[in-house]
Formats: sequence, C-alpha cells, structure tokens
Amino acid sequence: MQPHTTTPLTFAVLVFDEVEVLDLGGPFEVFSTAGRLARTAADEPLLRVLTVAAAGHPVRARGGLKVVPDHTLDEDPPFDVLVVPGGVTAAVEADADVIDWLARRRKTSALTFSICTGAFLLASTGALNGRPATTHWEDQEELVRRWPDIRLRTDVRWVDDGDIVTSAGISAGIDASLHIVGRLFGEQLARRTARQMEYVWTAQPTAEAG
Repeated sequence: MQPHTTTPLTFAVLVFDEVEVLDLGGPFEVFSTAGRLARTAADEPLLRVLTVAAAGHPVRARGGLKVVPDHTLDEDPPFDVLVVPGGVTAAVEADADVIDWLARRRKTSALTFSICTGAFLLASTGALNGRPATTHWEDQEELVRRWPDIRLRTDVRWVDDGDIVTSAGISAGIDASLHIVGRLFGEQLARRTARQMEYVWTAQPTAEAG
C-alpha cells in the first residue's frame, strides 16, 4: 500500500468481552476523527471505522462499558485494515472461530494493527512468529514465554513491520494509530487529527510519553 493514498479505507475493530476501553476507543477516535477531517471529492470520509464481534449481542468492555457491534464474524464485512485491541484476552484466545477469522482476515487485509495484549490474539494465529512485535510492558515476558519465536521489542511504543503494526499498552495505541494515519494518508492529516483531539502525539516509537 502506498503512503498518502486518496482511496477510502475501512478499518475494522474486533470487539469482545473484557476488551480494554481505551485500546478500543483510542484507535476508534483517531481513525474516525481523521475520517471527519479527510474527505473524498464526493465528500465521503477517507477513513471509515466499523466494529466486529463473534456474535450480535452487546459486548461488555472492561469497567462495564457495553458496545453494540456493527457486524458479526459470520457477516464478515469487507474492510482494508484489521484492528485488534487488547484487554483480558484468554477467552478470545480459546475461541477457535475468532482465531480462525483473525488468521484469515489478516491475510486479506492491507494492514493489521494490534494494541496492547491484542498481540496475544495475533500470536495465536502464528502471524508474529519470527517477527518484531511489542505489547504492554507487564505482558511482554508472558508473550515471549508462550511464543519464543517473536522478536520482542521492549524499548518502543510501537513496531511497524510493514503489514503488521503492534503497539504497547493503552495510550501507546493512540500514538501508533496516528502513525498509521500518517503512513497511509500523510503526516499532515495525522497532526491535524491529533490537534483536533487536543492530544500531544508521541510521534516517534522510541520516545518517552509526555
């Protein structure tokens, strides 16, 4: 995929019980805000965001927030970018239908992006074997214990490895989301999006969050 595209892209966010609210809401806010700011010649958003869950009933995020998904796995909507947030992922890792769907749709997506412990879901598909990746600092040891072929990065807020981007925990997912906006649509849009959100963007993966 070439940077600075003017082709509209759809971002699909997996949602599940015990998803971390900011892992979901942060990237959703970045991509949807960028979509409000960047329009096609027909005044359509360049970025669209939808949510996908295993079933059609509301999922209960961490802290009790309820989210009604736009689509189910069976509906299998078309999209360009797969977004995998973290949270408490044990039940999702054990759900063969979700893991099989992630494995299949990662291969059909131009880009796959995990936030925090969403890396555990990607690792469950085999997608991170032999590749650099990161996750929340307190989960890094477990990630490499379970998947020792992952080339864990502990010194960065996100890792961009081409067709897969992984981020560290929670707020790092917002920084990585803005990085993705800049990579796909240009840094100017990323900075406009951060300004619209009144968010101080940590634009370099090795920088300390301020």
